[in-house]
Amino acid sequence: MSRGLSLNLIRRHTLLILAATFCCSVSVAQVRPFFPTATVGGVKIDADGVVSNPEVAELGELQAAWQRGIAEVPADLQQPAELRFISLRKVEEQIAAARAANVELPEAVQYLGGLQRVRYVLVYPERKDIVLAGPAEGWRVDDRRGNVVGSTTARPVLLLDDLMVALRVAESSNASGISCSIDPTPEGLLRMRQLSGQLSARDGVELAARQMEEAVGPQAITITGVPATSHFARAIVAADFRMKRLAMNFEPAPVDGLPSFLEMVRSRRAGLHNMMPRWWLAANYEPLRRDEQGLAWELRGQGVKCLTEQDFLSHAGQREHTGKADATAQQWADNFTAKFDELSREDSTFGALRNVMDLAVVGALLAKEGLMEASRLDAPNLLGNERLAEFPAPRSVASQASFVKAGHNWIVSVSGGVQIFPWQVADRTELATDLASPRDGQPAAHETAWYWQK
Repeated sequence: MSRGLSLNLIRRHTLLILAATFCCSVSVAQVRPFFPTATVGGVKIDADGVVSNPEVAELGELQAAWQRGIAEVPADLQQPAELRFISLRKVEEQIAAARAANVELPEAVQYLGGLQRVRYVLVYPERKDIVLAGPAEGWRVDDRRGNVVGSTTARPVLLLDDLMVALRVAESSNASGISCSIDPTPEGLLRMRQLSGQLSARDGVELAARQMEEAVGPQAITITGVPATSHFARAIVAADFRMKRLAMNFEPAPVDGLPSFLEMVRSRRAGLHNMMPRWWLAANYEPLRRDEQGLAWELRGQGVKCLTEQDFLSHAGQREHTGKADATAQQWADNFTAKFDELSREDSTFGALRNVMDLAVVGALLAKEGLMEASRLDAPNLLGNERLAEFPAPRSVASQASFVKAGHNWIVSVSGGVQIFPWQVADRTELATDLASPRDGQPAAHETAWYWQK
């Protein structure tokens, strides 16, 4: 018998899938006024940290309440802008003023002026400032996922809360990176390994699926590099959840040309033995461009890609990595990467992941290049004094099994996660002579306003 896990006793021509599915949400009472609940991404976590899908009606009711709670967008921020500039020095002053007056920070500041990506990082030592610039427009609440998104593009806006997390973990992310993963427990894997020799074809596929779910039991969610109670953590967990649901055919992809992994496997005639593919999402940037003085930087690239690796389960119930990828799993990962930009327009969960990746790269860049010191920017609130929003930390998720028709009788077990190593992105740079334009010629409003645009 091979060292992988199989179920040859299940009904002929059926492929049984064990998958971890997870998502997260939060109730209104669990969020401080500074951070509206509209940004939770249409996901649910109970007080014990157990993640599950929200009911459709529940999400609709929350979305309606969130939309009513959103303040009217200022007229000059409502219009799309190719580049909107956000002054971190002035944002720091906005936070300090709100704290001094004991009032809520304006939503426009919380949503960083409607920025939808960071394209430029611009340093102004003469003004003791660092400016982020990128495409922007007004915002609304996404009616499908509950994220705050652009009013016309439906791309998620960047959040001040995520920026503060990225700045505060910038140094430590060099050593540990930022990640989330969801994995069966060793005890659950051992129980599953033992179950594989006990099931009979008489049990039927659906009963076998339920027995598998019970045998594996709750799977553990691990978050590293950022506070588990932060919105940043929720963004990476939610994106991994959405990716898994698409891969395992729990729901159709919102874009054409992205069949589920199960649909792809269905037509496969050989090589399915003991498949245990694992997928995860990682950073996907081109080298950063910089000017000669190191005062203007440009982020480029799609931001996110999907990777895969084939695992196997030993007789002792230990999951081990092979360092190799199954051809069909690799094709699905490549399809996901190719469709990511389109996916991020249709499912704001993926755009929210790219946003936090952008901000993680910004934090790593500032730390690696010493740009806070070079700019002489004093930002005690951004770097630690201002309290972050807190949510229940995701801790576990129930296993879920599914099945499709296929040529042989095999089990597929999946896990994965998100991995961000922002210093690796910040390490790759190239000199550009045309970056003076975004930095130079800023309007006089730069001296007083916290945002301006071109």
